[in-house]
Amino acid sequence: MVILWTDALIFILILVILLLAFYLRGKDHIKRPLQKISRSKVGMVSLVVLIFFILIGLLDSVHFKPGADKGNEIISLVDYWATPLRKHGEKTYSAPFAATLYSKEIMTSADGASQWAYPRLQFGGAHLNNPEMEKIPDILQKTFYGFAQGAGLLTFFMILLWSFLKEQHKRLMKSSTAKAVWIVVFFIVSLTYTLIHLSAYYHVFGTDKVGEDVFYQAVKSIRTGLVIGTLTTLIMLPLAIIFGILAGFFRGWIDDVIQYIYTTLNSIPGVLLIAASILMVQVYMANHEEAFTSVIVRADMRLLFLCMILGVTSWTGLCRLLRAETLKLREMEYVLAAQALGVKRRMILLRHILPNVMHIVLISVVLDFSSLVLAEAVLSYINIGVDPTTYSWGNMINGARLEMAREPIVWWSLSAAFIFMFALVLAANLFADTVQDAFDPRRSGSE
Repeated sequence: MVILWTDALIFILILVILLLAFYLRGKDHIKRPLQKISRSKVGMVSLVVLIFFILIGLLDSVHFKPGADKGNEIISLVDYWATPLRKHGEKTYSAPFAATLYSKEIMTSADGASQWAYPRLQFGGAHLNNPEMEKIPDILQKTFYGFAQGAGLLTFFMILLWSFLKEQHKRLMKSSTAKAVWIVVFFIVSLTYTLIHLSAYYHVFGTDKVGEDVFYQAVKSIRTGLVIGTLTTLIMLPLAIIFGILAGFFRGWIDDVIQYIYTTLNSIPGVLLIAASILMVQVYMANHEEAFTSVIVRADMRLLFLCMILGVTSWTGLCRLLRAETLKLREMEYVLAAQALGVKRRMILLRHILPNVMHIVLISVVLDFSSLVLAEAVLSYINIGVDPTTYSWGNMINGARLEMAREPIVWWSLSAAFIFMFALVLAANLFADTVQDAFDPRRSGSE
């Protein structure tokens, strides 16, 4: 097994979240908002979609070397299970569900005659003898078969789960929110199984310029989006929480210094700072080639530094919010009473200030996640984002610029990146709205 830097940070983050959930499981000020979230159809449905993306990202974060004969090749569990998609490349562009290339070529028949026609794909639709007549019925048949298999498998597990549930859990499962969640799970599992079944026979989203499957690229890009959203937040939070609370509580010269730091940082154009940092990383890796013998290791290091620089440049907004909230909290009666009783400032910060600003932290985290996913796409579009060898929606959109100028137009790379990114960002935004409604103390009594 091979553990990359981003892999280690992802699993450390998962461990921290589990420990934090175990610590907060009995707290009333956490339990009430969570119960409100669990009663929200939109919140739970969007959470299910997010969990689906997270599971794919976690599977893509388990890396290993397939064998000694493969040299320095490093693959993930997603790569291993998607070996047919990864290996079955074509010559160049092909449209979704196509059986021929997208452009005509001069072909020589068995009798030596030359003709201008569309060559057959090596893998996509190769099982068809007459694609013009057989393709549409075959796609419909395989779609129905894949959907039925996925639906049947999920139904079996649902019946099995239902038989082991206790009576109170059965009543909970009958609620309208639970029904909505199960409907979404049903369609996600069935649709996923359908796409997997179809991808064994066709290129579902077509192929790109070098003949690589676009569906495989879009799935692999999920991990990059999640890494950018989560690790950047992990780097940003300590800076924002520590500096924001200290500036608001102590005021004076501490407040002046912290305000000077984040004001100065905001005055530097973020794009220039990111570009300079990425350039330094490239120079470092070029001077230490012996430490980066694998392409995936080099790409992972650049991804890690991109998360770091995004975290350093994006903590100022949350810091301002926490400073303003702390300025208000330090004048509250219970804080003034604690100071009058001689309670140490450290304990006041930990017991009275920090717990009462956590709702702002939670709301900001879920709101910033989607904006960071979109930021990666924008940065990769202008070539200062992740490594060009890294699968990401930004690189797919960047590569689609020239494809959109072709005649006939190549639209499927951009469309695939848009569909996957839209689904993740929409689910994150909807869940963020639910979390904001649940944890915002001004709305706590509106039920």
